[in-house]
Amino acid sequence: MLAFIPTPSISVVAIGPLTIHFYALCIITGVALAIWLGNRRFLHVFPDARGVVGDVAIGAVPAGVIGGRLYHVATAPEKFFGAHGHPGDIFKIWEGGLGIWGAITLGGVAAYLTYSNLRKSRDLPPFRYFADALAPGIIFAQAIGRWGNWFNAELFGKPTSLPWGVEIPRWARPLGYQEFSTFHPTFLYESLWCLLIGYLLLQFAHRLAPGQTFSLYIFGYCAGRLGIEMLRIDEAHHIAGIRINVFVALIVGTTSLVAFRRFSPHSR
Repeated sequence: MLAFIPTPSISVVAIGPLTIHFYALCIITGVALAIWLGNRRFLHVFPDARGVVGDVAIGAVPAGVIGGRLYHVATAPEKFFGAHGHPGDIFKIWEGGLGIWGAITLGGVAAYLTYSNLRKSRDLPPFRYFADALAPGIIFAQAIGRWGNWFNAELFGKPTSLPWGVEIPRWARPLGYQEFSTFHPTFLYESLWCLLIGYLLLQFAHRLAPGQTFSLYIFGYCAGRLGIEMLRIDEAHHIAGIRINVFVALIVGTTSLVAFRRFSPHSR
């Protein structure tokens, strides 16, 4: 008998009046790891920058959550404003729906603005040094956050009979896939890919010029996301029959390669 990956039977736990959603717990755990590792890496190179990572995180983390949610709403407006949509559901982020593209964009802008303001009163290096220090922690955070999709029985791939397929309950299966029970665990694929990229960044960051570690993080994630998007079957908007996130990954990934070359000391 094949041992498929089961979908958890619960996604929340109540402790008195407090309700803890496992999706939110995965996100919080990932953020905590990113802050801890980023702070450790930044202080290792710039010991006088104590407290900087925490100060930046105060603004960047909420901005990242808002950006991720806005991207999700913008790319799937029918879920909230359609005939069967409820605008109030926009605030229910514990049910899933945080687009990484929006999270990195708005979170990155907030981080840059906050860091730039801190540089006015403190002797800090350019922002690219800061971004490099945070890159491995951010992608490790993404690896942890993806497990929230497992608890919510969402963002899985095409049907599969492979032994590591994830069993999806009937209520969570997309229209047209009701007769299938096991699917590609794309949340697991993306988590493992993120762990690999994070490991490689930690191993080779010291060989790269300032700004290249963060650029490589973006490119590596985009490369993996391209393959994963080809497997996913959840609802998504398409352009010429191709999921919109494929185009986003191509554009962002190409831009990151340009940035990687731009930061190379040989290109100056």
